[in-house]
Amino acid sequence: MTRLIGEGKTVCLYHASETDLAWITDTEQAPENAPFIIGWSIEKHCEAFNNPDLVYLMIREKLTMKLVGFCILAGLTLPHQSLELRRMVISEKGKGFGREALQVIKKWCFRDHGAHRLWLDVKEQNIRALTLYQSEGFIREGILREAVKNENQYESLIVMSILESEYIE
Repeated sequence: MTRLIGEGKTVCLYHASETDLAWITDTEQAPENAPFIIGWSIEKHCEAFNNPDLVYLMIREKLTMKLVGFCILAGLTLPHQSLELRRMVISEKGKGFGREALQVIKKWCFRDHGAHRLWLDVKEQNIRALTLYQSEGFIREGILREAVKNENQYESLIVMSILESEYIE
């Protein structure tokens, strides 16, 4: 297992290893997740994994150490102190793992990494994620109308962010 970056009551987040990329790709492609994210191929993940601007984090249930999700953060090398939560996927839904992982991510971004802003985009129809982000202090900044083409339709993305000054542990 790789280096621990943070933990909550029920989850812990570790730096991913290249051996995790197959699990990540499979989790993205699962029918319950694929409609809500812009998934990548294993090749794209392999390329992105070695990009110093990105970090892949694995989310594990503390009690069993079972993988329950992952996230990708971007913007680590940029001077603006604005990190992007590029992706967060939880494989075990309805157990609070996503909320707690998001709390650990916010703490790592603002306290450990010195970020000023954490932002994300989320598909407009992903009501579960929108509700979570709003309840965790993210503010809706705008909409990227019909920004993503999925099969025969276009989907809009909601841009949300939280500033360091708005972050409460």
